[in-house]
Amino acid sequence: MTPKLFSKDILRFLIPSSFGVLVFLTPIFIDGKPTIVLGIIFDVLRASFEDYLPAIVTLLLMISGFFSAYYSLIRRGRDTNSRNRIEKIFTTEISWLAIRLLGAIFASLVYFNVGPEWIISPLTGGTVLFELASSLVIFFLVACLLLPFLIDFGVAEFMGTLLKKPFLLAFRLPGRASIDSLASWLGSGSVGVLITIKQQEKGNYSGREAAIITTNFSIASIAFCVLVTKVIEIDHMFFEFYLSVLFAGMVAALIIPRLWPLASKKDFYLSEKDNFADTPEEGVGIFRWALIQGVNKAKTAPKLRFLLKDALINLMDIWFSLLPSVVAIGTIVLMLAEFTPFFEIITKPLVPLLELMQIPEAQLAAPAFLVGFADLYLPAVIGKSIESEMTRFIIACVSITQIIYMTEVGTLILKSKIPLQIGELFFIFVLRTAITLPIITAIAHLIYR
Repeated sequence: MTPKLFSKDILRFLIPSSFGVLVFLTPIFIDGKPTIVLGIIFDVLRASFEDYLPAIVTLLLMISGFFSAYYSLIRRGRDTNSRNRIEKIFTTEISWLAIRLLGAIFASLVYFNVGPEWIISPLTGGTVLFELASSLVIFFLVACLLLPFLIDFGVAEFMGTLLKKPFLLAFRLPGRASIDSLASWLGSGSVGVLITIKQQEKGNYSGREAAIITTNFSIASIAFCVLVTKVIEIDHMFFEFYLSVLFAGMVAALIIPRLWPLASKKDFYLSEKDNFADTPEEGVGIFRWALIQGVNKAKTAPKLRFLLKDALINLMDIWFSLLPSVVAIGTIVLMLAEFTPFFEIITKPLVPLLELMQIPEAQLAAPAFLVGFADLYLPAVIGKSIESEMTRFIIACVSITQIIYMTEVGTLILKSKIPLQIGELFFIFVLRTAITLPIITAIAHLIYR
């Protein structure tokens, strides 16, 4: 029997869900530039605390290093089940502990301006601490506190029902994955990954589904794409650039889930699946059934204080485990890129292939197609000095379609329970590059002929 919909239940679904959609999924144009409410809040807070953020990041990383060493080494023998959620954040494996300590050391050296140039240079540790990490500490503060409005009050169930068939047929995914994708495109890839991780923890995605979503749909936001085109000086081609990214990314998303390693992942769930039913009962229209599923989810949503408590713990987890990894990995990669010929050497085999595809300045361009695995911003930094606009166009497009980068998305995936290892992430990164590079090159040759 189809349940009745009462006004109070509809409002419980509609009000918080509408707020979540407004914050994360609604594009807003300010001075002709696309952004979202989340981006506006971020910009205001970033500007207000800009002078203090490097100190805050350094302090957070020092706290992380100290307590991680204490709980991972001195208190390691304690029964895992008796640990509270805060203790579990600081308890980690030796390899991750080393990364957290390294992040704290790098941040301290850069902030106090002591140590070798290859660590504290504005091109290496300075970029990571003063630009990347300082932005992320505010970004995740806003995202974690507001994310429950998008995932706990039924909008994912509502969209999942409406988009079940196209997502299942095209990508082997449930329709609710559309929320993760939209949050990435309009907000940021990290937000999309966070949503996916939370949905998997709640039993809404299997391990296979979460792996596919995070490696195929966590595309950089429109706002970041605008930044990339400005840095690499093709912003006058933004329309052609973004259509190329969407087309190549869609082709990759159709192919890669059907290949190893994603095709080999099992449909296991971390917790019992909820009673979400995305197939309508007989005689019930798809929109009404979608509304019923959304309302049912909203009726079971936790009270605000519990949502806030969980959000704060999730924020602490990101601040004390992800931020140190971002600083450590980002600084090391930038040191290799700026002070060694490492990337030039390992990308030499790419040069003949790029020349075969008639990409101008292939030798200068080659490192840009690999360095994106470390950070999404690096290909634009490397590529901006290339004279050929067509080559810069190709680098910019491919860097966005590669999706996986270790300073944010990759580290979030590795720290979660999504069944992907770093070797698999790199293989998927290479697959995405191999699929999207020829497509984008062909488009570029058409545009610049």
